[in-house]
Amino acid sequence: MFKYEHKSKPLLSKKKFYNRLINNSLLALVFLFLSLAIGIGGYMYFGKLSFVDALLNASMILGGMGPVDTLHSDSAKYFASLYALYSGITLITSVGIIFSPMVHRMMHRLHLETDNDEDEN
Repeated sequence: MFKYEHKSKPLLSKKKFYNRLINNSLLALVFLFLSLAIGIGGYMYFGKLSFVDALLNASMILGGMGPVDTLHSDSAKYFASLYALYSGITLITSVGIIFSPMVHRMMHRLHLETDNDEDEN
């Protein structure tokens, strides 16, 4: 999935590029939904929250906004702390997965040899 063409190879066709972009976006979505499920489960188990409240808290932390409900047990606070750290890394990773095909294509296009480059050497 993350195997990109070398700069000496031709630029990927638009159809294949869009397929790569869709695949990376789907991978990032799966990663985000799994992370959300971890957060919901943790908030329900450790924080004794209902599904809707756990979903809200997990979504807010995963989105970088912060928790909504006050947690009363130490185990819930430890979970929330670890989940917040994990969520920050998850958000950065997901953005990287989504944007990597675009950045690669831009860099590849900048490094393609043209006929003028070959004549100068």
